[in-house]
Amino acid sequence: MKSPPTVDPEAPGTPPETREQERQGGRRGGKKRVPWRMTLSLAYQSLGVVYGDLSTSPLYVYKAAFADDIQHSETNEEILGVLSFVFWTLTLVPLLKYVCVVLRADDNGEGGTFALYSLLCRHARAALLPPGRGAEPGDEDQFSDAGGAASKKYLEYGGGNATAALGGGGGAAASVRRVLERHRVLQRVLLVLALVGTCMVIGDGVLTPAISVFSAVSGLELSMEKGHHKYVELPLACFILVCLFALQHYGTHRVGFLFAPIVIAWLVCISSIGVYNIVKWEPHVYRALSPYYMYKFLKKTQRGGWMSLGGILLCVTGSEAMFADLGHFNQLSIQIAFTCMVYPSLILAYMGQAAYLSKHHILEGDYRIGFYVSVPEVIRWPVLAIAILAAVVGSQAVITGTFSMIKQCTSLGCFPRVKIVHTSAKVHGQIYIPEINWILMILCLAVTIGFRDTKHLGNASGLAVITVMLVTTCLMSLVIVLCWHKSIFLAIGFIVFFGTIEALYFSAALIKFKEGAWVPIVLAFFFMTVMCIWHYGTIKKYEFDLQNKVSINWLLSLSPNLGIVRVRGIGLIHTELDSGIPAIFSHFVTNLPAFHQVLIFMCIKNVPIPHVSPEERFLVGRIGPKEYRIYRCIVRYGYHDVQMDDQEFEKDLVCSVAEFIRSGGGASNCKANGGATSDGALEKDEERMSVVASGSMRMLEEEGVGAAEGTVGPSRAGAGAGAEMGVRKRVRFVLPAASPRPNAGVQEELRELTDAREAGMAFILGHCYVKAKSGSSFFRRFVINFGYDFLRRNSRGPTYAVTVPHASTLEVGMIYYV
Repeated sequence: MKSPPTVDPEAPGTPPETREQERQGGRRGGKKRVPWRMTLSLAYQSLGVVYGDLSTSPLYVYKAAFADDIQHSETNEEILGVLSFVFWTLTLVPLLKYVCVVLRADDNGEGGTFALYSLLCRHARAALLPPGRGAEPGDEDQFSDAGGAASKKYLEYGGGNATAALGGGGGAAASVRRVLERHRVLQRVLLVLALVGTCMVIGDGVLTPAISVFSAVSGLELSMEKGHHKYVELPLACFILVCLFALQHYGTHRVGFLFAPIVIAWLVCISSIGVYNIVKWEPHVYRALSPYYMYKFLKKTQRGGWMSLGGILLCVTGSEAMFADLGHFNQLSIQIAFTCMVYPSLILAYMGQAAYLSKHHILEGDYRIGFYVSVPEVIRWPVLAIAILAAVVGSQAVITGTFSMIKQCTSLGCFPRVKIVHTSAKVHGQIYIPEINWILMILCLAVTIGFRDTKHLGNASGLAVITVMLVTTCLMSLVIVLCWHKSIFLAIGFIVFFGTIEALYFSAALIKFKEGAWVPIVLAFFFMTVMCIWHYGTIKKYEFDLQNKVSINWLLSLSPNLGIVRVRGIGLIHTELDSGIPAIFSHFVTNLPAFHQVLIFMCIKNVPIPHVSPEERFLVGRIGPKEYRIYRCIVRYGYHDVQMDDQEFEKDLVCSVAEFIRSGGGASNCKANGGATSDGALEKDEERMSVVASGSMRMLEEEGVGAAEGTVGPSRAGAGAGAEMGVRKRVRFVLPAASPRPNAGVQEELRELTDAREAGMAFILGHCYVKAKSGSSFFRRFVINFGYDFLRRNSRGPTYAVTVPHASTLEVGMIYYV
């Protein structure tokens, strides 16, 4: 999605302090003071990114509300009743709930269902994400005192269930936290809620483009001969949808500058038409703003009026985008855009439609045509063109938001790995996922061709929208108590007030299960099944790693007497474990008794926060005595972070190890984690980790003439084919300015690291086949042997495995019986 930064924090040559300021400004949203000029600019941009879907809802709300549930009469009570419901729904849900309350519950500037879940997990030990995919209790102890401000800042971000986060709050917060931590079933309910909300957002990514585009092209019904429009509407809608999905790989930044003007033109258009209809047809339509008309509407229409609420709730379609897209703007800009532009324009548009219908209610067809019948004939074609463009903009925002949600789930280990393409080098958050894009397109075309009318599409979209809102209300009630430390009665009041309103709409949408509402349920069930199988298989795989990890003593006992040799270079072994030696390495050494002179066990850990700054990304420790040259490095990414390419990652990784060595890594300045096991002091040594800023030391790599020329490098033989030609790589570390000269031991260790880097880096990757062990239940055998294995074989490999050179990769196969 379109993002507002005016300075690219990742651009080459950008000073580190500027990079950090830009990241902080982007991720903290409204917590950072932003100049008014920038806030207004962000509000302008948010109109095109956040409000495209919400702004196009007048195209189909009245048409869906008056579908077949309300018997028409010559009075205006039904029309005024629907307008009253629309007004108060827009006022209570988007304005009061989201703008005034939910937007304040950001996760360091980020919003959305998973943001609320990660926020709750950091204030109570309730995370059921796959281990190693999120920060765990005690993570805060892995920071060294040398980490300084970086460690404190990470705790401020919520890196792990930090003591500071868990310790706050009064009696109510402590009581709720204890109940949540004590009962694992409640933790599962919390995770299921987050996953249900996520699955419904994905379903909305299928339904919103279909209903928006189909409703926009339905205006052809008034501009063509009777009956002929049926042969044009469906092919035109499908053509627009195919073009929309086919152009996704270009990224929104290439046409993003057009989004805001299109939505502004659409809002001005519908509000102007609304004012015209109010003045010409019914100036007293404002009477419907009284809640009394809702009572009269339900009293007269009874069951039909209740069922029509499923169509009325479409007026708030897209409200969740205000919260989900919070990370790209700030709270104030989104609030200004909604209250000053979107909200009044929508109210005028709905009042204008009601004013027109109040004088034309005898005409049966006017109810079913919807928005376009209230548009003056002289401007109908221009309005049709703007409506189609606005529908495309709204659909684009929902599709990109679905990509972002899938990326969050993948980062936290709740969705199979997919290919993520970053379409913009400058704008954070603009991504494209090919597999998901084509799946969405096929499903979107299927529901459009299958239903062919706004009624069924509206029923399906309405259930998806209101389910996401119910999930947000439930999670927000916990945030009020656990995170904001407010009274539990305030939280109860919040969930009772908004939950009652949304439950009423939910029941009206669910009753239309056979008329289209089954679609989001089926889609959510499918994606939920995929997520649960992947989640279950990932946990079982991790548990096998944990139970079969090798002790440190076993590694240190390997010696030349046992036939083990050390070869030149750096061996980088990826593992899901952040302690101990993975079983895959023992399997490797047993079959090939050799490993590199410098060995690094690397664990990529996705923590449940939006961003981890480069100063806090690397956590480095030592395994065994210094002379063994074996290190552990934990690399942490937030769920919105972009993983570095292989060359940049290699340099930063080696520099972090060099900085760890220079700062006296493994000495008394590193804080022990206290996680010692029966291996005694050696295990304690391993658990001493330090936060290392990768930018404190720089590594220079140069192509030079071989040692025979006497110009660079040691006088030993070069590595690889380049040595035969006398050309080799020279590596040098540049110490920070004014840093003390390292002692002889540190210099020797750095020299050996330099030599290993010059020789090259080899990546040792585990290729695990997960099988259910004998005697397992039928359910486990089916989930592991069929479900998880199918997803594993058809999903992408880890990001680092895709980018590393194949010539430098060693794959070790092993069967995991879980």
